[in-house]
Amino acid sequence: MENDNKQQDIIKMFNEIAKTYDIANRVLSMGIDKTWRRAACNLSFKLYGKEKLDKIVDVAYGTGDLMIDWDNIGKQNGIEINDIIGIDPSVGMMEVGKTKIPNRTFIEAGAEKLPLEDESVDFISISYGIRNVVQREEGLKEFARVLKKGGLAVILEFTRNDKNNFTSNLTKFYMNNIMPTIGGLVSGSKEAYTYLPESIEAFITSDQMVEELKAVGLEPIFVKGYSLDMSTTFIARKI
Repeated sequence: MENDNKQQDIIKMFNEIAKTYDIANRVLSMGIDKTWRRAACNLSFKLYGKEKLDKIVDVAYGTGDLMIDWDNIGKQNGIEINDIIGIDPSVGMMEVGKTKIPNRTFIEAGAEKLPLEDESVDFISISYGIRNVVQREEGLKEFARVLKKGGLAVILEFTRNDKNNFTSNLTKFYMNNIMPTIGGLVSGSKEAYTYLPESIEAFITSDQMVEELKAVGLEPIFVKGYSLDMSTTFIARKI
């Protein structure tokens, strides 16, 4: 019950900031978040090595940025994608996403209970959302369940950095002191952007994420931190 209440509070928060989410992200990341996502898409297509994909599923798709990147970069690489599905528990975020990506499939659901068949998905992705899944272990198990053998889980996330050096301290200063103020001004909700650094500090490290992926049968084949390790990309293959 406690986990359910916590998850519902997070969903409510994202419903409230949905309309300003895109512009706040662009301002806070100075547009670099686009580069992180596009690099992950390009590398995933290269690692998978297939010209035809049945299904890509983007979980916690938010306002649809990664879905758009999958579509556009797939076309640029000559990849034929039968369907790109967006899954999100936040109705507010879904409504914004639908206006940006017409003619795609959208499902209201959480990561921990995906309404998809076993071994039916080529790629399953989640960008800056796994940290917000309260039942993360169940969510990762679901990723493994729905992926085809050899399919890829693509995760972008702000992981906790326990290093004590200049770059990590600079990143923490930005997250803890600058981000909540700017995010609050742009979105009208300082609470939401105070939650972000707090949730990162309460989250796991990159090494711990690697171990959690392995535990559910997803073998990491690419792990890299970007922009002073502010963002980490994980690509794992179902074995």
